[in-house]
Amino acid sequence: MVMKYSRDNRRDKLIDQGIEVLADALLDLAGSSDEADDLIERLIASPKENTQRFKEKISDLKRFSCSIDWRGAAGFARELGMLLQDLKAGVEDPLTGTEMAASFFEADSAIFEICDDSNGHIGDIFRFDAKDLFVDYASRCADKDKVVEIILKVNKNDDYGIRNILIDCARECLPEDAIRQMISTLQQRADKENEEHDRRHHLILIESLARQIKDAKLFEQTRIASWGKLSTAAFIDIARVYLESGDVEAAHSWLKKVSEEETFQAYEREKILLEIYERQGDSEKLTEILYRKFKSFHSTDTLQALLDVIGHDRRDEVITAEVTQILKNETLSTSDAGFLIEIGKIKEAEEYLMERAGQLDGNFYGSLIPLAENMESEERHLAASLIYRSLLVSILDRGYTKSYPHGVRYLKKLNKMAKYVDDWKNFNRHVEFKKQIMQNHARKHSFWSKYEEKK
Repeated sequence: MVMKYSRDNRRDKLIDQGIEVLADALLDLAGSSDEADDLIERLIASPKENTQRFKEKISDLKRFSCSIDWRGAAGFARELGMLLQDLKAGVEDPLTGTEMAASFFEADSAIFEICDDSNGHIGDIFRFDAKDLFVDYASRCADKDKVVEIILKVNKNDDYGIRNILIDCARECLPEDAIRQMISTLQQRADKENEEHDRRHHLILIESLARQIKDAKLFEQTRIASWGKLSTAAFIDIARVYLESGDVEAAHSWLKKVSEEETFQAYEREKILLEIYERQGDSEKLTEILYRKFKSFHSTDTLQALLDVIGHDRRDEVITAEVTQILKNETLSTSDAGFLIEIGKIKEAEEYLMERAGQLDGNFYGSLIPLAENMESEERHLAASLIYRSLLVSILDRGYTKSYPHGVRYLKKLNKMAKYVDDWKNFNRHVEFKKQIMQNHARKHSFWSKYEEKK
């Protein structure tokens, strides 16, 4: 087995090789790797040359005529990342860096028009690499008025929905007075627009800025100006911003506008309500929501959240009552079975699964496999066998050849566990089950050949 060195050890050993050896190795690598070649060019170039390289690459992008499909998007994203590294290596002046980082965002149409970004690789370069570089320069730039001007210029249009990133990170590089200046300009732009779509574009940017400076009243007014009649989502958004700004009562009053029967964004609404009741010290309402969350989805996390409020001394009481309810429910819930295992109720989990074995559906392998493995590790071989049977039958029924290796593994497990099951209760013994699947799927030669190979 070849020993793998840690990063620090590899670094030390490379340094020991000497400058000439490393230089030759890099040049050899550059002969077969465009990325390595680009790295060398950046390392040996002066700051002025790296700046020029960045400008030339941006210009090349705007003249690029080829098309890049989704398979080439990751490689193209790496090229864009290296382009930004050229800028970082070439520009020290914060204002110049801010302007040039902004020019990358202004190349969005050239970039997205030539590339299929179905996997989101290119978008991530804008959202993370380019944004972080812009913030780094802009936060160090003394002329904040100029930074405001640059952000507003870039966001005059946003056909690809990516330039608003510079609005969303404004608070990371601008003081509140500069942001309010931006808001004023954006409001003027909105007032001048004749097209509703264009007007709303500016108002959405104002919403982002209002939220960043925690001006909930402005956020509320802007949302109303943008949409008029407000939806459930708007009530929740406004409540969230009021809560973030510290006005708990206003947040609560906005949430009350949402009907309790409303299911849209119920999770978000409940999340905000929890924080409101916590800040208000309303343990009764807090307990009510946490109980509801726990009952709707049993997990150690929802249990822990409930016990944190009502007291951990009530753990046994809560668990006993809920286990009773779980066992009364005739419908199989894999999450409930998993919860029983998590809290150490292995016997109850075993009984729960066996009594509902007819509902096991191997198509839902993602939730069944952990249950099977847990039952197996706890030596509950009959319960584990019933789950593995459902997984195996699902694979054979679908005839999904790529999953045959898994099916073979499940059958091997069944063979092994059968030796430890003394009482099959009302279920077919393993010999009978195996005979049945061999008859039903006798023509699936590919599966049985793989099974015979592993014997």
